[in-house]
Amino acid sequence: MPEISKDIIIYNKSLGESDFEICEILANEINNSLKKAENKIWHRHPVWFLDGNPIAGYSKLKNCVRLLFWSGQSFEEEGLAKEGSFKAAEARYTSADEINLKDLRRWLKKSKEIQWDYKNIVKRKGRLERIK
Repeated sequence: MPEISKDIIIYNKSLGESDFEICEILANEINNSLKKAENKIWHRHPVWFLDGNPIAGYSKLKNCVRLLFWSGQSFEEEGLAKEGSFKAAEARYTSADEINLKDLRRWLKKSKEIQWDYKNIVKRKGRLERIK
């Protein structure tokens, strides 16, 4: 399993205490579930990739931390809200005790099984194709 990148560790440590706690839980759970994933800061936020395809990540918003699954709308899960105009879905947290680990682990399992090909979206002129 790849280690969590130094840049992600620095990102998490730059946050306030409550947001740091949320991000540490998310980083460790994502990293433990997506054992073959590469992780790095992408567009200024921590993101995990499988075969170059973004799978899961999080970002600090004004009032919360947003957990994002690029193919999350296809998970058909309560607790994940539609995000953007493609297939992404999100959950938002304002404290670490809001994170339901059972739900998070189930979503992460689905993130490996259900994927849309974001890696080639530019090549396909904005059209997504399902790869898993």
